[in-house]
Amino acid sequence: MSAQDPVILETQWLGRRAYAEVHARMLALRGARSRDEIPDQLLLVEHEPIYTRGRRLGEGEVLDPGIEILEVERGGRITWHGPGQLVAYPILKLVGKGRDLHALLRLLEDVLIDLLKGLDLRASRDPLGTGVFVEGRKIASIGIAVKSWTSYHGLALNVTTDLDVFRAIRPCGLDATLMTNLERELFPRPVPGLPELAERLRLCFEKGIAAYPRA
Repeated sequence: MSAQDPVILETQWLGRRAYAEVHARMLALRGARSRDEIPDQLLLVEHEPIYTRGRRLGEGEVLDPGIEILEVERGGRITWHGPGQLVAYPILKLVGKGRDLHALLRLLEDVLIDLLKGLDLRASRDPLGTGVFVEGRKIASIGIAVKSWTSYHGLALNVTTDLDVFRAIRPCGLDATLMTNLERELFPRPVPGLPELAERLRLCFEKGIAAYPRA
């Protein structure tokens, strides 16, 4: 892909799905994208409840030994996915100057910051770690993987998430009390539904990817 090529991002809103089903689809799409069989992809989904851990799980981050944890390929530590959370998996072929994992992480943060700005929330990144925060409270987590210079995994935005689910772990190495959701930050304003937020996020991704290095 050259810098002059139009950006093509095929997006699928999957509704609520089991993690294993979406993970298998993501891996298949990642392989197809790396072989240039398909354009860039964006999967948007709400998962059934599950704890997942990346490659950086630290000691003392699992506070409830009774929970089941799925180990996956992404970077980052332990987190939770489930109802009330919007998850996005961008499957992007990285070329040229775009082969920069730090730049890719900043892209995902910028997409989230742009989304929240559209909801009149001032969000920011933390220079000490990956993710997006509102006044020091973490509202979105990010963990990626790259194979054959094609990205997979992605980001999770807490929308109406039951924040108590984070008490069984130290989410992303943080105290669970630092986690927040869109419902809390927008109160007393109403929270958009997940399908509407998924569409808003798609538009933010298209804007962000259009500006991302592609040569």
